[in-house]
Amino acid sequence: MAYVDGMLCAVPSDKRAEYLEFARATAVVFKSHGATKCVDNWGDDVPAGKVTDLNRAVQATESETVVFSWVTWPDKATRDAGWQSVIADPRMGEIKMPFDGKRMIYGGFEPLYEA
Repeated sequence: MAYVDGMLCAVPSDKRAEYLEFARATAVVFKSHGATKCVDNWGDDVPAGKVTDLNRAVQATESETVVFSWVTWPDKATRDAGWQSVIADPRMGEIKMPFDGKRMIYGGFEPLYEA
């Protein structure tokens, strides 16, 4: 069964082009290490909540946009090996992150249901 890594971050709104460049570059690396799909989504309708919300989760400011991304792998074993390879890949050190990585939230997920 497929495995998914999800990521949420706050990107300065004026760095959309830089983020797209980052997404394209990292997708090449991830796919070369076994990922089947990389999806990056620029926040368009991310409402404020009363208790919590996506903006607060990443401490987004008014000048930032929330980005939601995921990487799909064939299975968890491929993901675990792929991540080790991605981290060791020298190309990753050459890719500039256009956002504050300390406020990024990420995790791995076993798909439960898909329709």
